[in-house]
Amino acid sequence: MTRIFSGIQPSGKPTIGNYIGAMKQWVELQEDSPDSQLIFSIVNLHAITVRQDPDQLQERTFDMIAWLLALGIDPDQGNAKIMVQSTVPAHSELAWILDNYTTIGELNRMTQFKDKTAGQKPEGLLVGLYNYPVLMAADILLYNTDIVPVGDDQIQHIELTRDIASRFNNLYKEVFVIPKGQIVQTGSRIMNLQDPSKKMSKSSDNHLSYILLEDPPEQVNKKIKKAVTDQYNQVVYHPATQPAISNLINIYRGFNGDLSIEAIQKRYSGLGYGQFKQDLAELVADTLADLQTRYRSFREDQAMLGRVVAEGKEHCQQLADQKLDQVKQLIGLI
Repeated sequence: MTRIFSGIQPSGKPTIGNYIGAMKQWVELQEDSPDSQLIFSIVNLHAITVRQDPDQLQERTFDMIAWLLALGIDPDQGNAKIMVQSTVPAHSELAWILDNYTTIGELNRMTQFKDKTAGQKPEGLLVGLYNYPVLMAADILLYNTDIVPVGDDQIQHIELTRDIASRFNNLYKEVFVIPKGQIVQTGSRIMNLQDPSKKMSKSSDNHLSYILLEDPPEQVNKKIKKAVTDQYNQVVYHPATQPAISNLINIYRGFNGDLSIEAIQKRYSGLGYGQFKQDLAELVADTLADLQTRYRSFREDQAMLGRVVAEGKEHCQQLADQKLDQVKQLIGLI
């Protein structure tokens, strides 16, 4: 049976970039993979590589679970579980073990670390941020994961995970499954509405650069109307020469999967950006309004959220402890 693992941080309020690039794909995976086992993790240990308010981090963890349920993840179906990373101690323990099978040279090559720390003095950087990819490798390898759905900015971390697993297997025996990254081709990386050279992020100082899942219709409309476009005034998908409108097309397709990029271009041929932006704003606002109603219903049900966390912990801890015991036995740990 194929096992699929993916994680998302609860470090802030989710954006439509999180929705299109990860969360929506998780729902489709559950629907399209009835014979697979899926683990969707709220990776709150990864979140603390940046200082977090403790109460806020806990609240956002439950927020994220409620959003996943609102989007359609159904742990009661049997083939998927939602798991909070910190409830399974094996993640941290295996990460320490794997540190000793990972080289500094490998971590120094991680481009995401370089991007996040550009211009900062090494003396003040947190070890956890540097070591982030090893914890991610532990997350994946604990569960005999076959497939890891990721955005294209995470594929380097999957390659490192494969290298660590192969190195360990060659030294001892085939204890780890070698996972494969599955990149979402269209819409995997939704960009900043004000600067399409940057990924959409809620940490941006410009609130017009991102759309939150909780944004009301008037905010959605305002942000899309004010989104930057290109000089051509043609709804054409060409990321190299028209990155801004290409990003908006990706958003359109992310909210209406029935239309291909070619179909979107044909629908708006000769109409210019104005009509396209108006229709996109309505599409996004209407979809989010429905999701927000479902989200509020789930978020208010504390007993149900607690049950989801407990069931995810029980299911995943059994699998993780079994793998960790195998690893410890191989390297001589009691």
